[in-house]
Amino acid sequence: MCKSCLPKKWRSMENNQVTEPDRCFCRYGLSDEITEALSLLGYEHPTRVQEEVLPHVLAGRDVVVRSRTGTGKTAAFAIPLCQQIVWEENLPQALVLEPSRELAVQVSQEIFRIGRKKRLKVPAVFGGFPIDKQIQTLRQKTHIVVGTPGRVMDHVRRGSLKLTGVRYLVIDEADLMLDMGFMDEVRQIMGLLSEKRQTLLFSATLDEDVKSLAEETVRDGVSVFPEQEGEAPLPIEQSVYGISQDQKYTAFKRILMKENPERSMIFCGTREMVQVLFQKLRRDRIFCGMIHGEMEQKERLKNVDAFRRGGFRYLIATDVAARGIDFEDVSLVVNYDFPMGRETYVHRIGRTGRNGRTGRAASLVTEDEIRTLRKVEAYMGVTLPVLPCPETEEEEEKAFWALQRKKPDPGPRKGGETGPVHYKTVHWRRP
Repeated sequence: MCKSCLPKKWRSMENNQVTEPDRCFCRYGLSDEITEALSLLGYEHPTRVQEEVLPHVLAGRDVVVRSRTGTGKTAAFAIPLCQQIVWEENLPQALVLEPSRELAVQVSQEIFRIGRKKRLKVPAVFGGFPIDKQIQTLRQKTHIVVGTPGRVMDHVRRGSLKLTGVRYLVIDEADLMLDMGFMDEVRQIMGLLSEKRQTLLFSATLDEDVKSLAEETVRDGVSVFPEQEGEAPLPIEQSVYGISQDQKYTAFKRILMKENPERSMIFCGTREMVQVLFQKLRRDRIFCGMIHGEMEQKERLKNVDAFRRGGFRYLIATDVAARGIDFEDVSLVVNYDFPMGRETYVHRIGRTGRNGRTGRAASLVTEDEIRTLRKVEAYMGVTLPVLPCPETEEEEEKAFWALQRKKPDPGPRKGGETGPVHYKTVHWRRP
């Protein structure tokens, strides 16, 4: 941050790592509480989507934003919301709708961190969790509520969530909302809000259904497209390996050994395949976790938190369960099952190479999936040659199993904060 952007109490300090004012958050006139929180979080300058969204939202305009994950879009609405919230008011002033429980928790935590110096209260409400505890939380001073549409409506019907003071509505991951069938609840919620509200709609894609939703929710809004869908260069090295179905798992293990990633996300096409792959890896003494839509909500959140904190290195997931969840430092994404849709491929590999970092993506493709691969190539404007499955060297295998013997032991964390991962050595024979 530049010196004029730093909180007043910090401006007399020497800071040799300041940013030029025209690349900093100071141009937006944010309060000292917000700029101090951003500085503590390491937000040195706005990302492209934040540069384009912040001025419009702070000026009170509705916006429709198309931006893929990993671009800083959550902060693009969290920063102006935290800036404009009035602490003295007791009823919720902003409502953020998310399509999944995991996203609701993640976004709630990020908004809380940005608004913590203003002491903002940001509860998350979602299904699969005792509603009585959420009711007790909502009875207290609440500034921003983040929740799934179904549980939000449950609280509205019970009278535990008052929407009369809501001036800001955020519909996040709108395309996924449509895919998961939440739009009836979203429309009910919109019907209960003031017509003078400010509406912010974010979506990774803008197909006809999302455009139709935008037309009925956003009035005289500004469209923000920070990158052209399918054309923005990704800082990701992509590899595609041709395999036969019966050799798939063997090829997958070779790729893992060759890459030997510290943290990796592995995508499967169905929850059944997620479970099968999880069991195979565990049988082979390869530490991993999994998330899919049929898991108990508490178990899914536990696995998400464990992977985020470094409890295990490999997370196996379905697209819906993992959509929008933000993980830092994922160095490799593996498409164990090649995705059926072009956009899904972009969403998956976007789990790596985030926030200015580079990443790797490896995809397994059978003969039947070559046609889908060609569609992905045309969509992204790239050529992805199909390579033979790599052979592993003895030294690579030794390095892989040596890393597996170091079992992550992250220990307890306060307030969901991340920290350094400590390792302990586990002794066992390689299978």
